[in-house]
Amino acid sequence: MMARREVRRRQRRRRRVITLGILLVAALVGMILVTQSNSIFSTLTMPTVSAKVSGATVSAQTRARIVSLALGQVGYSTNPSNTYCNKFSAYWIAGTSDCGNANRDEQWCADFAAWAWRLAGVPVVYQFINGDLNSSSASFYEWGVRHHTWHPLGSGYIPQPGDVAVYGLDAAALVAQHVAVVVSYTPGSSGPNAVNGDGSHTGFSRVEYKVNEYNADAAGTGTAVLAGYVSPNA
Repeated sequence: MMARREVRRRQRRRRRVITLGILLVAALVGMILVTQSNSIFSTLTMPTVSAKVSGATVSAQTRARIVSLALGQVGYSTNPSNTYCNKFSAYWIAGTSDCGNANRDEQWCADFAAWAWRLAGVPVVYQFINGDLNSSSASFYEWGVRHHTWHPLGSGYIPQPGDVAVYGLDAAALVAQHVAVVVSYTPGSSGPNAVNGDGSHTGFSRVEYKVNEYNADAAGTGTAVLAGYVSPNA
């Protein structure tokens, strides 16, 4: 009798040991599978997240705000009227402070376009470093190249509201004559319908709206023809 009890006790103990071993093995396998799954998930998802960040675009609402801000300034002119003293350069604390008021004095088409982008929510850094925006019209070309949103004329790109049109560009010298904010584009036109800061079509240094603007006529040189567009994609 005692021998049979001892056998049964040993059998129960052996079954418990085997069961515990199976549970430990299962737990270890589960941990390995979870670790491998996490690794695979990270490998698959991280490039997708990165791609979304690098290819992020501004919303239609942001583009609409850019256009609304630009159009809202049509008719504005410099003060004093025979100078380049304007409030947009003053916003960036750019130019010289010889206006006798809160304005700042410099040619300001790029300051105006950068102002519209910034107030609409486009992440703009204004400083005199290649690739950032500043008072140079060519800075928009440089910004577009840096952010892969430069569309030269003839590339097939259709300009969108909120883009900035660049005129009279010499890419080798990093010089441009003018920039303007695109409001719309009529298919078949040679240029956009655009708002110009520091325009000169209807008077000296004012905000103007121009339809089918292929030549910006900057300072009456006749050399400021359309070169391409920059999209405010981040």
